[in-house]
Amino acid sequence: MSIEIANESGVDVDEASIVSAARYTLEKMEVSPLAELSILCVTLEVMEDLHERWMDLPGPTDVMAFPMDELDSSRRPDAPDSSPALLGDIVLCPAFAKDQAKTAGHRLIDELHLLTVHGCLHLLGYDHAEPAEEREMFGLQKRILGEFQAAVAAHQARDAQRDVDDRVLGIAGLDAPRPGETP
Repeated sequence: MSIEIANESGVDVDEASIVSAARYTLEKMEVSPLAELSILCVTLEVMEDLHERWMDLPGPTDVMAFPMDELDSSRRPDAPDSSPALLGDIVLCPAFAKDQAKTAGHRLIDELHLLTVHGCLHLLGYDHAEPAEEREMFGLQKRILGEFQAAVAAHQARDAQRDVDDRVLGIAGLDAPRPGETP
């Protein structure tokens, strides 16, 4: 799966982590590994322009999704015979998301992960205009985000344990030689 990210927002964000959230979401939704996605982080001014131009709504917003014409948006990802496609673009506004993260009581990267999952689901044809659609999309978003956060925490715990194990083995003189070293 090809996921490109560009940060033109002026806000320092963990781009690799955002890409990981997008990749995790698309894999969970069984999107073809040949699919392509673009993520762009923009300033408040750019987001405000996009929001007004494409949604005819005033002011900036947190995330916008622009599906590509190649993707049949009426076709759900769980339909049979899905094929590779250019999924489209997700536009994030970290400056806007920063205030939302503060209000929600979590870190900016957590808010950006949520918005990335949200944007991916929009690209795959999910919406929240009607109450039933909202329940479905937000339920799916919550499940995917929770699973992603659990996977990240498990990975971090394994890395931390590996570091502790390496230290203990080193103290005991049982550490393994590093690549290129002779035992």
